[in-house]
Amino acid sequence: MVSNDKDTFSVDIANLTLDDLPDGEVIVRVSYSSVNYKDGLATIPDGKIVKSFPHIPGIDLAGVVVQSEDARFKQGDEVIATSYEIGVSHFGGFSEYARIPGAWVVPLPEGLSLKEAMIYGTAGFTAALSIQRLEDNGITPESGPVLVTGATGGVGSLATAMLAKRGYNVTASTGKDSEHAYLKSLGAEEIIQRSALQTDKVKPLDKQRWAAAVDPVGGSSLAYVLSSIKYGGSVAVTGLTGGTKVPTSVFPFILRGINLLGIDSVYCPMNVREKLWRRMATDLKPKQLDSISTEIDLNQLPHTLSDILVGKTKGRMVLAF
Repeated sequence: MVSNDKDTFSVDIANLTLDDLPDGEVIVRVSYSSVNYKDGLATIPDGKIVKSFPHIPGIDLAGVVVQSEDARFKQGDEVIATSYEIGVSHFGGFSEYARIPGAWVVPLPEGLSLKEAMIYGTAGFTAALSIQRLEDNGITPESGPVLVTGATGGVGSLATAMLAKRGYNVTASTGKDSEHAYLKSLGAEEIIQRSALQTDKVKPLDKQRWAAAVDPVGGSSLAYVLSSIKYGGSVAVTGLTGGTKVPTSVFPFILRGINLLGIDSVYCPMNVREKLWRRMATDLKPKQLDSISTEIDLNQLPHTLSDILVGKTKGRMVLAF
């Protein structure tokens, strides 16, 4: 629980009752949650994520329904809940129980376990949505290589593995020399240094290298990526760990027909959300999914939240109750 009482900001493990939980039609006994960069921001004073205190972070959760006032769900159903206001203005998944609106709940699809759902979590859903948007805009494995930036992070790791599962030739970008073997195990065909995307001066148009990209980084490297996408290609941008300013021009868009696709996993419509979770249980599900994750318990959570903010984590950190 995160508290902010005037001059005192604290992050502690607290004991609550079901009566302390916010309103909602569905009570879930949480089996797993996952740790995201956004969750880390929710536990620091200037994170600008949490809207009111005290607060339970955790934008993802998966578990079993113990009580429901929503006719779509019954006791014993295995479910997933991510995004919307969970872990932001509504108590989140870092809790043994969660009460949430039924409209935010997704039935666990066949072919996926509760733990696998949280290895994915918001990061996996964001990666899947990125691939869906790229494919909606005409990208196929035959289009050419696809770049994934920040490839050892949550979104990057899962995007790399999902794209490889779909038969794409994946180029993975990372600043971590020690993780090349890890990225190869996910299916990356080529690995390039993060610094290769951070040139001092970005040309309006550079050599055409990739058919598409999944970019959780943003910032100045996104400008270089845009200048290097092949004619008619697309870039799905999902994050801003590299900053919010993108020093680009209109040339990639008007001379090469490049598409810059903004990916929002928070308010993605439920019909799209359910479709993507089914894909994540089937054609997007990498066989090495479990190897992308590290399981932690509640006592390890505070340290993990600090680590994720400074890029010390790899893949997905899964909280087990």
